[in-house]
Amino acid sequence: MERETDSLLKVLDKVISERSHYTKIREAKIMELKQRKKQLEDIDDIININREIIDQYNSFICDSAEFYINENLSLANKLNKQDIIVENLLRLSYIYSLSGLFLQASEIFESLDYEDLTDNNKVWYCWNYIRYFENLIFYTADIKYSQQYEKEKEAYRDKVMGLLYEESEEYKKELAHKLQQEGRFPEAENLLLPVFYNQTPETHDHAMAAMNLAKLYRQAGKKELENHYLTIAAITDIELAVKENEALLSLAVNLYENGDIDRAYEYIRVALDDALFYNARFKNSVIARVQPIIEDTYLQKIYSQQKNLKNYSIITSLFALVLIITLFYLYLQVKAVSKARKELRIMNEDLLQLNRKLDEANTVKEHYIGYFMNQCSVYVNKLHKYRKNVNLNIKTGQINNLFKLSTDELEKDISELHTNFDKTFLALYPDFVSEFNSLLRPDEQYSPERGELNNELRIFALIKLGITDMKQIADFLHYSVQTVYNYKSKVKGKAVIESDQFEEMIIKIGSIS
Repeated sequence: MERETDSLLKVLDKVISERSHYTKIREAKIMELKQRKKQLEDIDDIININREIIDQYNSFICDSAEFYINENLSLANKLNKQDIIVENLLRLSYIYSLSGLFLQASEIFESLDYEDLTDNNKVWYCWNYIRYFENLIFYTADIKYSQQYEKEKEAYRDKVMGLLYEESEEYKKELAHKLQQEGRFPEAENLLLPVFYNQTPETHDHAMAAMNLAKLYRQAGKKELENHYLTIAAITDIELAVKENEALLSLAVNLYENGDIDRAYEYIRVALDDALFYNARFKNSVIARVQPIIEDTYLQKIYSQQKNLKNYSIITSLFALVLIITLFYLYLQVKAVSKARKELRIMNEDLLQLNRKLDEANTVKEHYIGYFMNQCSVYVNKLHKYRKNVNLNIKTGQINNLFKLSTDELEKDISELHTNFDKTFLALYPDFVSEFNSLLRPDEQYSPERGELNNELRIFALIKLGITDMKQIADFLHYSVQTVYNYKSKVKGKAVIESDQFEEMIIKIGSIS
């Protein structure tokens, strides 16, 4: 039931948002009746169409309903039609009761002789008196007076029940009210539920039947059921543009008590607008007792929400500030890490390059240590053999052979040393010659025999190995220092790059095979 009521409340919210549309429909109907009236001349016809206009205004605008009732009273007096006079006096008493003119309504009741009324008018008279006392109880809200009004109301209920057919819906509704007063709620419910389901939806009788059930459940203490039927009655009233809307006011109070402040505030505001539109003085005063309480609570809620929103805004701003600071710190950290990674990458590349150079240096060192140890061993043996030959030539007196032996052996040894150096170097750097040539102009490139280097290449091979002292290079090659300089200058003159960068490029040539 609670879920169904929540769905109905959403429907009610929707029809409230569209209530101006329903009001225009009611106004269009009234305008159409007024246009038809302009074409009438017969007084009876005018009285009849006034009845239709009064029926439209009864729950729409009480002042307008009163105007047309008084017009019919005037016409009835002219025609001296007592039945129409009584009819319109009863209509007027009803309108006065709704609008809060209780004194005027009471005067009309007292002006009518109940015993002279027809049975139908007696029923109408009693019903109007019941409504009169209901509104009076609602208006006074004073238990000292309401108890007396309650007794008088029930007396008229007993009287009208004596006039009604016991199987009629009207009788069952009055009996149900009677049972409610006695606390016999299940019996009253058994009477009112069939009446409700027997009504055509979206009619005034449907709304009234729902309102009767809501009042029953209110007395029975069944709030959910009360709100359910109040919502149905309110929806129907708004769709019919009923401005004398009791259901919406009662529902607003209940929702306020249930803590639904937003809806309560909206519904009480709409109920007040309808009461002002209808011009019901007593309804305005009833709403005036409730509205300030609901409005004050609503405003307190809005103030609390604004305060919370302000606090949330401050907290959110602080969080945003902390987040910005954190993001900035993370940005700095990321930037620092990125920089560190870049530096580390450069360091790793440098380290890798250094390791390569170290590997190359170690490899060169290993090869040349082995090479020179072997050469030392060879020259030691040669020196020993040379010493023996010298001794032998001296002993035999062959002095000339000593001069010949010295010159021949020296040149042979130098040539052998250079040949061994070339083989060892090219074994380490097999692409040295091709890469060296890439630094020279095409027409100046070298094409030495396979496995050998010429003098210029040999000088730069030694520079590649890290020997940059010209005296050492000259001693190794058995040239003068000036000759080495001349060779270097000659080669640099063939280069395609600046001469001061040439030796740096030579050092970078090649990789260890």
